[in-house]
Amino acid sequence: MILYNTLTRQKEELKPLEDGKVKIYTCGLTVYSQPHIGNWVSYIYWDVLVRALQAEGYDVERTQNITDVGHLTSDDDSGEDKLEKGAKREGVTAWQVADKYIKIANEEAEMLGLLKPTHLPRATAYIDQQITFVKDLESKGFTYVIPGDGVYFDTNKLKDYGKLARLDIEGLKPGARVPIDGKRNITDFAVWKFSHKGEKRDMEWESPWGTGFPGWHLECSVLARELLGDQIDIHTGGVDHIPVHHTNEIAQTESVTGKQFSQIWVHNNFLKVDGQKMAKSLGNIYTLQDILDKGYSLDAFKLLILSKHYQTEGNFTWDILEAAQNRLNNWQAAADLRYQLAGHPELVSGSGNSHNEILKQVQNDILTALSDDLDTPKAIALIDQYFSKGAPSEGTLATIRDLLGIDLLASEDISEEQKKFIADRQAAREAKDWAKSDELRDKLKEQGIEVRDTDNSPIWSRI
Repeated sequence: MILYNTLTRQKEELKPLEDGKVKIYTCGLTVYSQPHIGNWVSYIYWDVLVRALQAEGYDVERTQNITDVGHLTSDDDSGEDKLEKGAKREGVTAWQVADKYIKIANEEAEMLGLLKPTHLPRATAYIDQQITFVKDLESKGFTYVIPGDGVYFDTNKLKDYGKLARLDIEGLKPGARVPIDGKRNITDFAVWKFSHKGEKRDMEWESPWGTGFPGWHLECSVLARELLGDQIDIHTGGVDHIPVHHTNEIAQTESVTGKQFSQIWVHNNFLKVDGQKMAKSLGNIYTLQDILDKGYSLDAFKLLILSKHYQTEGNFTWDILEAAQNRLNNWQAAADLRYQLAGHPELVSGSGNSHNEILKQVQNDILTALSDDLDTPKAIALIDQYFSKGAPSEGTLATIRDLLGIDLLASEDISEEQKKFIADRQAAREAKDWAKSDELRDKLKEQGIEVRDTDNSPIWSRI
């Protein structure tokens, strides 16, 4: 497996710290509102990454956090906690907001057919460990307190702070990042925030420094260390995490452990809608349910995402989704040929080679593409080529399911009644009874079955 490492700005071969095992940390959702399609882009890519690693024979252990506290509306340690904001919006407690959207996120991940991470911890379940982590930073001299605000990490204590984003710290304008009075450096960040005086928050805890809650960056460092150890192989996230969130994770983790946190950092690019950033004011924020309500498959949405490389900025339009749905329909039609070619194995895959040889070639070619920096566009193009040669074997379809998470084996054969309609229609055509032929064709269409006439026999496909 070769991946582009944001830390070194070059492709690198994965060399796991532990032989045969890969440890991955994935930044998870902040569960304060309904996830939109852009939120799912990262997890679709990282799902394929895990599948490819498993196909290479690795034992993959992955932690994906659930941010249910501490993520403020601004990355500059100011603004309202997003969970508290969600609570006010819905007239419930922050705990109820978190529970509601965790349930929705889990359901939608299942709808997308994503592999469940090994560990899916809530930040609020590890408050004691986060407090202990801050104590460790304090004992090593990395923190200071701003009265009435919180405990801050002193970035000036690290010579290599900002190495992931390659920040020009001296070039940063005062106030351009984290404009909070009392900070020693403009890049310093909160590891523990105090509750405002006279305010009772839904989520707050006692600490040695005062009642409050952990900073957003802290949870990922702590959860990764608690569940995966001091060092991991791969850390994934979005490009928006590079300059602040992941930069600060590295700073605090490596200050405590004295070791390199992650060997490889992998970041996916954004998804735009109609070429624009998603925004409520533009009315271009869509959910998975919006896709389903318009009659599209979520597998088509996955194909739309995977048809672009994870480092490339994506674009969602209904026309592009329509094209992805057509591609999926073509794949499904090819997959369904296996029912129609029963008893004719020589026609499967459209090649004179043995099935085992073809299957091995398919597996190797797709996995080779994915192992080259997760080249999903190439993998999809290869599948198009294989399907153009004839009906794929069940082994080939299983490979696509296992590597891309798109299950073309899930559909069942058409009913005996529908098969009879097709046979009767063919008989009507041979008898030149066009009215009867058209009537049967229309009945099949009503049931979602389209029939295409060939020189040998009619072939059906799902509409």
